[in-house]
Amino acid sequence: MSRHLEIEIQKLKKRILAVGEVVVDAIQKALQALQERRAELAREVIEGDRRIDRAEVEVEEECLKLLALYQPVAEDLRFIAAVMKINGDMERMGDEAVNIAEHALFLASHDPIAVPKRLQDLSEVSMRMVGESLTAFVHGDGEAARRICAEDDEADEYNRQVINAVWKMMRDDPKTVERATHLFSVSRHLERIADHATNIAEDVVYMAEGKIIRHRAELPPTKSGAS
Repeated sequence: MSRHLEIEIQKLKKRILAVGEVVVDAIQKALQALQERRAELAREVIEGDRRIDRAEVEVEEECLKLLALYQPVAEDLRFIAAVMKINGDMERMGDEAVNIAEHALFLASHDPIAVPKRLQDLSEVSMRMVGESLTAFVHGDGEAARRICAEDDEADEYNRQVINAVWKMMRDDPKTVERATHLFSVSRHLERIADHATNIAEDVVYMAEGKIIRHRAELPPTKSGAS
């Protein structure tokens, strides 16, 4: 690696981590707005989405510039390719934070509704996965990234339990239907955040090991003796 490219790659790493910090902050504020019924905090998340959108474009432009100027190969090429994909997942997580904030804004303006306990559990798992995926990226830790991928099943299970609890709430008290539907949506957005964290972890495996593991679990086993 040339000294110039090495410097630029370190700058790029710091830049994507800065985007990650903004996204994590947005998700945390959206969840806080939901829990504390704080409309002003929900609006702050919604208005702040433009900053994340701008950052995504800037990081993508920087990646393309490095590809054009240095024509990197091997590990450097994998790093830049992974950053481009991680950058997209970060932006989409920012969108999910906005979605949660919009539901929080609605719920803050209506009578309180009981929040299923598993929604808090899902929040914690999703946020943990986001943090762990960024840490794995910083250290280029493929082994840690693989463990994160396995955690997605836990998020999926909590999401199913929240959905069941919300359906029961609506059946027991039809007056809660409109508000409960927003809780249903919040759970789905949190589950998607966990999915994006999984995507990032998969990209870290590619970056560190040069192996593409996305969708591998869905592929049928190779038949012995097949041509």
